[in-house]
Amino acid sequence: MSRTGGTPEWAPDRGRTAAHEAPRPAPVFLGSEIYRGSSYGVDHPLRVPRVSTVMDLGRALGWLHAGNFRTSPRAKPGALTLWHTPEYVAALQAAERTQSVSDAVRARHHLGTSSNPIYPEMFRRPATAAGASMLAANLLAQGGIVHHPGGGTHHGMPDRANGFCFLNDPVLSILSLRRLGVRRVAYVDLDAHHPDGVEHAFHDDPDVLLVSVHEENRWPRTGRLSDRGAGNVFNLPVPRGFNDSEMALVRDRLILPRVGAHRPDAIVLQCGADAVTEDPLSQLALSNNAHIAVLAGLRPLAPRLLVLGGGGYNPWSVGRLWTRVWAELNGFELPDPLPAAAEAVLRGLDGQTFRQRGAPPLDWYRTLVDPPRDGPVRAELRTRLAALDGVMV
Repeated sequence: MSRTGGTPEWAPDRGRTAAHEAPRPAPVFLGSEIYRGSSYGVDHPLRVPRVSTVMDLGRALGWLHAGNFRTSPRAKPGALTLWHTPEYVAALQAAERTQSVSDAVRARHHLGTSSNPIYPEMFRRPATAAGASMLAANLLAQGGIVHHPGGGTHHGMPDRANGFCFLNDPVLSILSLRRLGVRRVAYVDLDAHHPDGVEHAFHDDPDVLLVSVHEENRWPRTGRLSDRGAGNVFNLPVPRGFNDSEMALVRDRLILPRVGAHRPDAIVLQCGADAVTEDPLSQLALSNNAHIAVLAGLRPLAPRLLVLGGGGYNPWSVGRLWTRVWAELNGFELPDPLPAAAEAVLRGLDGQTFRQRGAPPLDWYRTLVDPPRDGPVRAELRTRLAALDGVMV
């Protein structure tokens, strides 16, 4: 809020009301069957079904149909050089074709590692995610909303794979928007891991705002509080156990004010599900309500909105959150309990490769809504917010 109260500083001003409140086209969902039939391998965290679960839940609930679903295209190699180097794209294609890499390619491009393994669709799958993010830019040229849960691969670097990310589709989406004349973009990242690839791309670009809320001391151990780039980078490392009450403060005192002040022509939200408490690769403690509340706050702040997936390695948490995102974007009522067809999708995950200790809680089958995970707002978090902008705390 402003010092004097009244209208929040992040609220759209009257000069932008017509542009921001004009009727938008119906939201579009981008998906592909390639996510159902491919895996990084039996020992990799991305062995679990994710996008296919969201598609199956959406269809079981009657929320996905021919009118709002678009099959993600595969980006052509030349299109990927909008950010990635031609040498890297060629190496990635060759690794898929031969299912092998030389020691030199592994060292230079980080292909064939435990994080970025050789697998049959290692070019086609990330190229599909990239193609969808670039298509999303075109769909958003005149305004609207796109949900692309297969996107959000925010660690990829121009010349190498990084952190499960062979390509960087968020960067490609932003660059594609810019090519279409969409000048000011706000990128908000809720993943437990810092978006080092996206920051690498835009840290000196004043027209791209980056706000990242990520777990401190978590790989890749970048995104320090003091990292500001050209002044439009706001990194907030948060402590373990980060809860819904703390995210509400961060939303209202950092995310929404900064995005509103940037006056973006488009918002790209990376909605990583690994910040939810059940995720095996983080120590954060959010419910999926926290993500939805951030999404609801961001939605009126720009005429274009692209919501990406990202991290998330518990298939129930991922599927339920990203399906809730689609419901929020469309204003669909959440059934509670879920109808039998949707419950069957979630129960069908039991036989998949996620190594759950004991039986999953019944709520993972019966509802998309997590119980609130409120808690104390710790002094260390307030101190970090104050370091980013003393007016806001």
